[in-house]
Amino acid sequence: MKGKRFETNQRKGYELKEMADFEFISEDRQQEMQVINVYPEVKYQKMIGFGGAFTEAAGYTLSKMSENNQAKIISSYFGENGIGYTFCRNHINSCDFALGNYAYVEDPADTEFSTFDISRDRQYIIPMIKKAQEVSKETIKFLASPWSPPPFMKTTGKMNNGGKLKDEFKMQWAKYIARYIKEYRKEGIDTFALTVQNEPNAVQVWDSCTYTTEEEMTFVRDYLGPVLEAEGLSDVKIIIWDHNKERVYERARDIFSDAKAKDFIWGVGMHWYTGDHFDAVKITSEVYPDKPIIFTEGCVERGMKVDPIINAEIYAHDMLGNFNNGTAAHIDWNLILDEKGGPNHVENYCAAPIMCETNEDKVNIMLTYYYIGHFSKFIKPGSVRIGTSSYSENLEVSGYQTPEGNRVLVVLNRSEKDLDFHIRENGKLLKQTIDARSMITLVYGE
Repeated sequence: MKGKRFETNQRKGYELKEMADFEFISEDRQQEMQVINVYPEVKYQKMIGFGGAFTEAAGYTLSKMSENNQAKIISSYFGENGIGYTFCRNHINSCDFALGNYAYVEDPADTEFSTFDISRDRQYIIPMIKKAQEVSKETIKFLASPWSPPPFMKTTGKMNNGGKLKDEFKMQWAKYIARYIKEYRKEGIDTFALTVQNEPNAVQVWDSCTYTTEEEMTFVRDYLGPVLEAEGLSDVKIIIWDHNKERVYERARDIFSDAKAKDFIWGVGMHWYTGDHFDAVKITSEVYPDKPIIFTEGCVERGMKVDPIINAEIYAHDMLGNFNNGTAAHIDWNLILDEKGGPNHVENYCAAPIMCETNEDKVNIMLTYYYIGHFSKFIKPGSVRIGTSSYSENLEVSGYQTPEGNRVLVVLNRSEKDLDFHIRENGKLLKQTIDARSMITLVYGE
């Protein structure tokens, strides 16, 4: 077996650098120490894809850059030499990473949605999406998520600071979501999947709306699922939860206890803001193997960490743990942000893998971009996670088999020591070394 090694090591200036080719040798003696085992016959979940969010903030920031830099940014994610993004997120109505609150219908009396208008999205979001579609050789899948219904549909009468969907507007809200999907399809943007509500357990100072487990279950069962079917949109997949991992299993368990609701639901979404909880992810994937788990959002808050290596390792550690416990896709938060980590209409600033200095027309590709790329550039949609084991907790590893039959092995070293290891696969052996605080991807086959 032969292959290629790709490495990111900030201390050496390597950024997904292609290193020397390698070739396995026969395992003439039984290697016992410093081993990473690979078992391609042991297969787990099929991977759906990787991506980020086309927020209004991202689109607005892109519009402030020169045409050359706009092309550079889009190509970095979606182009032939980019990191292979094919599964991205959109927001229905505004979110915190918008220039302000907005909805597609503002008139409470407009029950037929005659004033439904996505022209706000045509300013920044849709142009950015179309630029991505133009350069991508793959069809980009889109996940749509609402942060809040229009103010008149809510108990609080405003989009920010939580509140609930009024009972008398549940059917209208389901139809509103269906209308969004249809309007976007007219733009050539096909919604692959839909989450019921972004972070339904949180009252945020920005656009937010809370649902109990019972409320989310009944909304899917009695309104959203039936409306999508009636509107000819049953191909759009419904994802529940879309919030943190510590409750991912119990939310799925309690909603799936209703057979009718379960039939409408395709998968479970989750965020990372309350810690690893990899065991909760594993339990969910094992109990409900037919319901894909999708990582729908994660970011490092602006100023939370200052060491770019730590920021990048946060991503890689979480991705490795999620994938090794059954997660089938990873969608990062904002694709790009400005120098402040915005714009954000409540100043909830965050970092993104690509940060732009809009006043200087400067593009800063962060270390997190390359760490994400160690997965997304090589683990193509349709790849299957395969069995692996590692001799040390300092070597975090995950393995995949691509649709072409090649193996992809992603290895992270968060320790301060260089570490040797031997890959063992079906009587073949390969010795490698991974530098301290670095990441590698090995791609190989017959």
